[in-house]
Amino acid sequence: MTMNSDNSRRDFLKKSVLTTAGVGLGALAFPASSYSKIMGANDRVNVGIVGFSNRAKSALIPAMLRHSKEMNFEFTAVSDLWSRRREEAVAYVKDKSGLTIATARNNDELYDRKDVDAVIVSTADFQHALHCKEAVEAGRDAYVEKPFAETMADARAAKEAVLRTGKIVQVGSQRRSGANYHAANQYIKDGKFGDIVAVEMTWNVNQPGRWRLPELTQQIRKEDTDWERFQMNRPKADWDPRKYLEFRLFWPYSSGIPGQWMAHQIDTVHWFTDIPHPRSVAANGGIYLWKDGRENFDTMTAVFDYGPLDDKSKGFQVIYSSRFTNGAGGTKEIYFSNGGELNLDTNRITPNGGLNERNAGAMGMKANLLPDMALGEAVKTETGADTGVDDLTSAHMRNWMDCIRSRKKPNADVMAGYNHSIANIMTTAALRTGQFVTFDEEKQEVLAGGKVFQY
Repeated sequence: MTMNSDNSRRDFLKKSVLTTAGVGLGALAFPASSYSKIMGANDRVNVGIVGFSNRAKSALIPAMLRHSKEMNFEFTAVSDLWSRRREEAVAYVKDKSGLTIATARNNDELYDRKDVDAVIVSTADFQHALHCKEAVEAGRDAYVEKPFAETMADARAAKEAVLRTGKIVQVGSQRRSGANYHAANQYIKDGKFGDIVAVEMTWNVNQPGRWRLPELTQQIRKEDTDWERFQMNRPKADWDPRKYLEFRLFWPYSSGIPGQWMAHQIDTVHWFTDIPHPRSVAANGGIYLWKDGRENFDTMTAVFDYGPLDDKSKGFQVIYSSRFTNGAGGTKEIYFSNGGELNLDTNRITPNGGLNERNAGAMGMKANLLPDMALGEAVKTETGADTGVDDLTSAHMRNWMDCIRSRKKPNADVMAGYNHSIANIMTTAALRTGQFVTFDEEKQEVLAGGKVFQY
């Protein structure tokens, strides 16, 4: 499969990559068909790796390789700013597939190549949206890791580019490819669960070394990478190997817990309810124990108000908590209705907490109790996905590959990423300002204490 592009368009697109303000559709309205020829059923899809990160190595590359022979996909090149990571990527892909891929020092070089049709983006959190924008404007489909965006300017710019170009973008919210999550979504949408009255979510670990890379931070040298390009549109700062490698601990390179963990879980709320984002968020937290120079919190709790924007229908709260300092409680996602609960940790529906006969009778009402049953018994789904973490990623990658062939909407399209970004950014604003946070629908801006939140 050959990519067709001329030098003038490519140069123009390169200059537009870091523009994060909204762009009118007429300004860059190249039709998607102008970027590449129509794909034949037997055409091989050549895939580039944008960022050879631990996530790419441990999950994303193996997931694509699992399906590459059947789907006729193949890795051809890697782009990474650090020379060491480029060399490691070549060696890794050679070991796993027998192929020798090309290297690019940056994405300009990668998109100059004619043997890259699609890319897997697994770079620093704050880079995902801009790297997505860059990819689709260069005519490539993209699998983009979450969080999709850490600022609304970046989120709006990437969303606009994807919708304008019509490229296939899968955001790395792999729960959307899990059979148990599809079953939960159907059970709720079918009305069997009843109105959601509350959701409780946790993500607790006891891992002081999470997101730390002390050995690598001692080994990396500024001259072996491109610090200026790495910072993209963030405020320019002096070279800091920790912010380059341990970016998840430092704002505005990452929001930490909201972008890394909450993004997965809050996305299911939007999916199951068709409510795109919270109406408001209140949150607090701090660096209570791991005082190692990090800037993002080791503990946080957020309370979200969800409901239709017209306030005429029923709403609910989401209570989200997460900590690095004690693993009790683990990772949990529990949906509550008046009749009981749907637990995505146990994958069971139960009448726990439902309205019993005694309490209902006192009000002249009838008892409301859900059945006690496995989620799989309640709803039969056919997603081709298992429910383990590795299988979720595999199924999600397969869905993206299928959609590149079919040109159908993937399970976690750009709007899924855009909407989880709104919730993440609202949470970050509440944590960092201590203000009550809302969302301006007209301007698509996060407001903290009535003022636009910016880093």
